[in-house]
Amino acid sequence: MKLITLLSFSILLVSCNNQEKQVYKTVYQESSYGKKSEHPGKKLLETYCYICHNPTTPENGGRIAPPMIAIKTHYKNDDITKEEFINQIVSYASNPTQEKAKLFGAVRRFGVMPKQQFPEGVLEKIAEYIYDYEIEEPEWFKDHMKENGFGKFSQNGKKMTQSNMPKTLEDIGLEYALSTKKVLGQNLMGTIQKKGTLAALEFCNIKAIPLTDSMSTKNQAAIKRVTNKPRNPNNKANAEELKYIEIYKQQIVTNQVPEPIVIEKNNKIKFYYPITTNTMCLQCHGKEADIKPEVKTKLLKLYPNDLAYGYSENEVRGIWSIEFNKPKNN
Repeated sequence: MKLITLLSFSILLVSCNNQEKQVYKTVYQESSYGKKSEHPGKKLLETYCYICHNPTTPENGGRIAPPMIAIKTHYKNDDITKEEFINQIVSYASNPTQEKAKLFGAVRRFGVMPKQQFPEGVLEKIAEYIYDYEIEEPEWFKDHMKENGFGKFSQNGKKMTQSNMPKTLEDIGLEYALSTKKVLGQNLMGTIQKKGTLAALEFCNIKAIPLTDSMSTKNQAAIKRVTNKPRNPNNKANAEELKYIEIYKQQIVTNQVPEPIVIEKNNKIKFYYPITTNTMCLQCHGKEADIKPEVKTKLLKLYPNDLAYGYSENEVRGIWSIEFNKPKNN
């Protein structure tokens, strides 16, 4: 695939102070797969699955779902065709139920995967990549397999060729957004699993912004989550950010794969990417029937001016708004 720059989305603004024209170049990347010779499923796997199924999360330290290699080992065997493998993965991920689950231990430990919607073709590409290629394994996974009677474990698949190409601006922004999403998501979902939704509200109220700020410090970038319907006033989107929220709403409604928006101005990069809802989110952000009375009472106590409710599954709840310095090699 090619890098696509939509010139029609380039924004020419005039400074009120000095009347100089400043060019904000909006770069839409269909992907960097062609540039890096990667299967498209690899980036989609990292984007859509690794918040819960990340291979770097310790076995007993903050894990909220099994690693993807565990899913591969339970679905792929000598008797299954590639088409059957893809169909089974797509069927479960599209509508997860306990009856369709194959990882019984994982369901007992973590519960059934929250239902969410995926843009057309995303699950098929992810499943095809998992089937055809070796995917990342946690360091502890081989020992885990041996302890559970699988003997010497070796996954089948082609090795993904590593590229020496520098990261694109899209890659850098996504890395910041997804790593922050992972930290917030694992803490939040872990709290829900262990202590329930009311404890998760306390976590969000006290820890969400400080954790985001800590990731900003770590990455030397200004990382924000902003929305047109804030719960915390500090997450309110500005006029520029509201425009990108509307763009992403249209993409999600039309079932497009949302692409990062990257805007260059001098040596600064602005990066935007959507935050969407799944069934887990609706416990606190859904419609009236989705939110339990005790949760509603707690929300009103913590956030008297709360606007972040009334959502359905797979809606844009906000965006990542990230600013960082342009790397010298870009």
